[in-house]
Amino acid sequence: MASNTADTGHGAADAVHGSSGMPQLDFSTYGNQIFWLLVTLVVIYLILSRVALPRIAGILNERQGTITNDLAAAEDLKAKAVEAENAYNKALADARSEAQRIVAETRAEIQVGVDEAIAKADAEIAAKAEESEKAIAEIRATALDNVKIVASDTASALVAALGGKDDTDTIAAAVAKRTEG
Repeated sequence: MASNTADTGHGAADAVHGSSGMPQLDFSTYGNQIFWLLVTLVVIYLILSRVALPRIAGILNERQGTITNDLAAAEDLKAKAVEAENAYNKALADARSEAQRIVAETRAEIQVGVDEAIAKADAEIAAKAEESEKAIAEIRATALDNVKIVASDTASALVAALGGKDDTDTIAAAVAKRTEG
């Protein structure tokens, strides 16, 4: 009997609710379901359009602005880097030209010093050469006289050794004739 009472209770519930099954598929409640669906969609639309989407749009605009500003700053930095590189290259070229100018001036100064030293050395060499020429001329002059004296003495000694008569005038004439030519 207990089982009978339970079935009766179920039957009464089914009669109140209609047929058994899912209530979403019950055609008698479609009007209410469509009404509440539309109310829910309108509420979701209003919440999204008034609250969520403006915040998302604001964040996207802010990000786009940040990206645009960063790109502009990068372009500015790139332009500054190009200017700095050009300034560096110009300074490097100026430094090279200055170094070349200094090298040219130093070479000119060194060349002047070298030319002065060469001129001084040439003057010293010329003076020593002149002294040497004088000394050689004196030695030649003295040597010729010495050769004449030695030749005369040797000829006198030979003539005396061979048993001849020592004639100083004849020997001097013979030595003078041989040394002349």
